[in-house]
Amino acid sequence: MKEIFEIRWHGRGGQGAKTAALLFGDACISTGKYIQAFPEYGPERMGAPVTSFNRISSKPIRIHFGIENPDVVVVLDFSLIEQVNICEGLDEKEGVLLVNSPLSPDKIREKINFNGKIYTVDASRIAIETIGRNIPNTPMMGALVKVTGILGLEELLKDTKKKLEVKFRNKPEVIEGNLKAIERAYNEVKGD
Repeated sequence: MKEIFEIRWHGRGGQGAKTAALLFGDACISTGKYIQAFPEYGPERMGAPVTSFNRISSKPIRIHFGIENPDVVVVLDFSLIEQVNICEGLDEKEGVLLVNSPLSPDKIREKINFNGKIYTVDASRIAIETIGRNIPNTPMMGALVKVTGILGLEELLKDTKKKLEVKFRNKPEVIEGNLKAIERAYNEVKGD
């Protein structure tokens, strides 16, 4: 892993981009890594484009500014590729683009001007089938772990379960659904 690994999350308000960055960051902390997890948005409402970020390092992170050249871009809503420059600052040799879409990586490549590594997973379908709602953030975390190797799947599942048990202690089906969604996306992601 690079000294500081940076991730940019694109989603719409209500899809969990901010929550995903926070949960993913917490899972990294549980393995002894240093992290930053922060959103960037203004007065947006449900459905408006939002962006969140992660910085991950094995050493303390002393910088505090926005991420301009992410190593990975995670897109929670496929329709954003027509609204937002999702590939801005993403290196075409080393960068990774992970998109929530039933389309193949080659079909995504045809739609956007990016020749780097592209991965896709139908996180919306997985979320609907496991959680009962189209909130693709946790499945995208599973796919992210698979394509980057930043964490192990078991580390992510264990820490996420702990966090979800606090928030959804009276809804075990929500906890189990999210854990299944993470695991399914990990196994179903396609790409370079």
